[in-house]
Amino acid sequence: MSMSIGICPITQTVGKRVDSATLKSMLAVSLHQVQDIDYFFCRESNCEVVYFSADGKQVFKTHEVRERVFQKEPDSSDVLICYCFRHTPGSIRAEIENTGGSTVVEDINQGIKAGQCACDWRNPQGDCCLGNVSSLIKKYFPDL
Repeated sequence: MSMSIGICPITQTVGKRVDSATLKSMLAVSLHQVQDIDYFFCRESNCEVVYFSADGKQVFKTHEVRERVFQKEPDSSDVLICYCFRHTPGSIRAEIENTGGSTVVEDINQGIKAGQCACDWRNPQGDCCLGNVSSLIKKYFPDL
């Protein structure tokens, strides 16, 4: 595949390229619609487009994806933020409020080391959630 740049046709922001395996595993539509072209992930919460083609002519929206997408619902407590080990913003906040700390990063790292991670298939953004998890912890608990 080429290294094209994808601009979301709705938000006009640069998307993150996703592997076709991510797209195929996440879509809840006929895979006849998936072409052998570059697709990108739109991170913007104010946009219902999750994936789009490099030319912007093909889009897949939130209702066409198997999982709710954290980036589309960043303020929801029950959307998954870690798709491999099923952590949510609510479960992370509850652990911190109850214990004063969080073991979620260690839990995810242990799963990665054990070969149990499948971010490229399970996470709509197509890669590891640790950046999202760390940002969430810093956002709500900057002193940790």
